[in-house]
Amino acid sequence: MILTIDVGNTNITVGVFQGDEVVATFRMTTKMPRTSDEYGMLLLNLIEQNDIRHEEIEDAIIASVVPNVMHSLEGALVKYLGIRPIVIGPGTKTGIRVVTENPSQIGADRIVDAVAAYELYGGPVLVLDFGTATTYDLVDAAGAFLSGVTAPGIRISAKALWEDAAKLPEIEIRKPESILAKETISSMQAGLVYGQIGQTEYIVRHMIQASGLGDVKVVATGGLGRIIANETEAIDVYDPNLTLRGIQLIYQKQNRKSGKWK
Repeated sequence: MILTIDVGNTNITVGVFQGDEVVATFRMTTKMPRTSDEYGMLLLNLIEQNDIRHEEIEDAIIASVVPNVMHSLEGALVKYLGIRPIVIGPGTKTGIRVVTENPSQIGADRIVDAVAAYELYGGPVLVLDFGTATTYDLVDAAGAFLSGVTAPGIRISAKALWEDAAKLPEIEIRKPESILAKETISSMQAGLVYGQIGQTEYIVRHMIQASGLGDVKVVATGGLGRIIANETEAIDVYDPNLTLRGIQLIYQKQNRKSGKWK
């Protein structure tokens, strides 16, 4: 079994793969500082709570956009699972060519999303990730990463509302019963959700038009992506495990069978 680890700005998402099948997923918060021992114990507990023996984990691969957690996280994998993980970065075989002006600026999370969307759904493809930021990344039919748009995520927008406006409360992010809101909470929910839908439709439409690529598949992922995908025809596919699948696909391109210490 292989551990795929996506270190995002809000959460660390872990997937356990047996071959091409996801057999378990779980999350830890990113912003809480942890030692390698704390990460190690959390990983062991979460793995075994999912009815998986930690001895079955043969290797691990990480995509991270948060450098300051990597020392502790890698140390935990070495100390508690006996694995030296692959860390996706410059030089990693991905199958995607980044042809933007500065390829090194493209985050590992966006690369793995592009790999998964392209290999699973074909190209040209526009991949949307509704995470801490909402990202829109375009890959052509030949597997070239052409361009990307970065916008504030839904949670960032919500947090700005209740932190910067004294009378606005912290709310659950969900679609209200009607866009014709009649009180504060549903008013905020309507603005957040319908505003994100409008942004999504506009950016998707104009990126496809400007690219001249014709028929482009639109694939979405991310925690709040399902809410948006259910409300617009601009999104063709919602895949909650797209990022983890991209990491697993990249793992398959690496020339090693195991990261276990011998």
